[in-house]
Amino acid sequence: MNLKEKILLALKWIFICVLIGILSGSASAFFLITLEFVTHYRIHHNWIIWLLPIGGLLVGFSYYYLGKDVVKGNNLLLEEYENPKQIIPLKMAPLVFFGTIITHLFGGSAGREGTAVQMGGAIADQFTRIFKLDDSERKTLIILGISAGFASVFGTPLAGAIFALEVVYFSKINLKSILLSFIVAYVAYFTVEIWQVKHTHYSIPLVPEITSINLLYTLICGVLFGFAALLFSRSTHFWSSLFSKTIKYPPFRPFVGGIILAIAIAGFGFSKFSGLGVPVIVDSFTNTNAWYDFLLKILFTGFTLGAGFKGGEVTPLFFVGATFGSALSLIIPMPIALLAGMGFVAVFSGATHTPIACTVMGIELFGIESGIFIAIACVIAYLSSGSIGIYKSQIVKGPKYNLYQKWF
Repeated sequence: MNLKEKILLALKWIFICVLIGILSGSASAFFLITLEFVTHYRIHHNWIIWLLPIGGLLVGFSYYYLGKDVVKGNNLLLEEYENPKQIIPLKMAPLVFFGTIITHLFGGSAGREGTAVQMGGAIADQFTRIFKLDDSERKTLIILGISAGFASVFGTPLAGAIFALEVVYFSKINLKSILLSFIVAYVAYFTVEIWQVKHTHYSIPLVPEITSINLLYTLICGVLFGFAALLFSRSTHFWSSLFSKTIKYPPFRPFVGGIILAIAIAGFGFSKFSGLGVPVIVDSFTNTNAWYDFLLKILFTGFTLGAGFKGGEVTPLFFVGATFGSALSLIIPMPIALLAGMGFVAVFSGATHTPIACTVMGIELFGIESGIFIAIACVIAYLSSGSIGIYKSQIVKGPKYNLYQKWF
C-alpha cells in the first residue's frame, strides 16, 4: 500500500468516526433529554408506578414480536465482536430506546449505559454494509459504537474510549482501533455538548494523605466493593434464569415482574430505588446512607432487568457503590465523599472487568487528586469480584482469568 492509499484509508476511517460520533452522540442526547422528561414526570405523578405491569407488557411484546434477534443487547455486541456472523440490525436502537424509556417512565430500576451502547453499536455496524468492510474492520466498528455510546451518555470520553477497548479484551485490538476509539469518543462527547445536554457533576472535596493505614483501608474497601459487584452480577443472572424457567411466554415475564415491582415500590414506599437513582447517588457524597440501601438497589435492579425490562446496569452499579461507600464511612475513618467515589467506580470495575477504564473514569469525574485511591479500589474490586460479570458473553482474560479459571 503506497502513501496515497494509506492517506485515503486514514481519511475514510476518520470520516466514519465523525459520522458514528455525531449520530451516536445525537441519539444519546435525545435519549438523555427524553429520559430526564419521563423521570420528572414519574416523580411528580407517583401513581404511574402502578402501571408498571402494562409497561412490562409493552416491552415484552415489542421484543418478542419485533426484536428476537436483538434481545441479547450488549451481549450481542460482544458476541459479534468475538465471532462476527451478521450485521447488527438497526432496529436494536429504537427498540432499546423504547424499552428503556418505558422502564423508567413506570418506575423500573435500571440504568442508561446499555441503551446508549446498543444504539451506538447498532448505528456503527451499519457502516459495514455501506463501506463493504470485512470481519476485522467490523470489529473496529463495534468498538467505535461502544466507545461513542459510553462516552456520550456519561460525558467521560477518555473512559468511554478505554472501556470499549477493555470490555472486548485488549490483546485482540490493533493500534488503529485504539486511535479511532479515542477519536469517536470525543466526537460523540462534543456532539452531546453541542446539543447542550448536561451531565451530573460529582466532587471529592477532601482527599487524605497517602499513608499506609489509608492504603490498607482502601484495600479493604476494594475487596468489599468487589463482593458487592459479584452479588450484583449474580443477582441479575439469577432473576433472569428464574423468570426464563418459570414463565415460558417471554412477554409475560416483565408483566409479572412489573406487578411485583409496582407493589414493592409504590405499595411499600421504595420509590428511591426506582429509575436511575441519581439524586440518591449525589446525596451519598455528603450524607451517610443506610447500610442496606446498596443491597436493596441490587435486589430491585436485578429483578427489573431479570424480568425483561430494558436499560443498563452501570448507573445502578454507581448507586450500589456510592451508597455502600457512604455507609462504610460509619466504620472506616476516611472522607465520606472519597469512600462514595471509590465505590462509585470500583463496583463498576468489578462487575464489568474493566479496572483501567473505571480508574480513568474516576479521575475524569472526581479529579486527579483522588487517583491513587480510585485506582487501588478499582483493581482490588476487579480481582475480588469473581469470574462472572454482568455481561455473560464477555471474554475474561488476563489476571482475573489466571486467578479464577486456572486456580478455582
